[in-house]
Amino acid sequence: MLAPAAKGARALCSVRVEPQWTSTARRTFTTTTPTLTRNRIYPDTVRHEDILSTLILFSASTRVPLITLWMTNWCPSCKVVSPLIRELIEKDRVGEAEGGVSFVEVEMDSPDLGGLGGLPLQYGINNMPTLLAFDRQEPQVDTKLMRLDDMKNKAFLTQWIKTEAARRGSGGAGGSFMGLFGR
Repeated sequence: MLAPAAKGARALCSVRVEPQWTSTARRTFTTTTPTLTRNRIYPDTVRHEDILSTLILFSASTRVPLITLWMTNWCPSCKVVSPLIRELIEKDRVGEAEGGVSFVEVEMDSPDLGGLGGLPLQYGINNMPTLLAFDRQEPQVDTKLMRLDDMKNKAFLTQWIKTEAARRGSGGAGGSFMGLFGR
């Protein structure tokens, strides 16, 4: 690099100035582990397909599994299961050590979801209540919970939530249609 001449002076010769590099001029990258994601509970019940699609996309972009509880307003067993799941995720923070989960309730008989024959049928929901997790925009059909006794069992539900939280975008759809899809 050439040194500039003084203002008004003639440059009789050019002086070469070498940059001063130090041996520690390296770019360092962080090696710290990422912080754990806190569990998230969405307050509103999903009644529109667009809202569910947005939550599934958000779940995929953050690599935090989305747990959905498919229910109706008139289902008495849904009113028993919902507070139990909320307590485990929100108060007991089940799944945070494994990476966190998000949770939302889906009103499956909403006309904006296509009623009982629309979106619930697409995901194979034929019981109320049903717990279905989404990871990487894929429904985890092999781990779908439909038995009411399992959903009322706090120990079983705790282990199920931990398993779903541990996926963190690394699992497949879980479904294996004659061995063609899935892991």
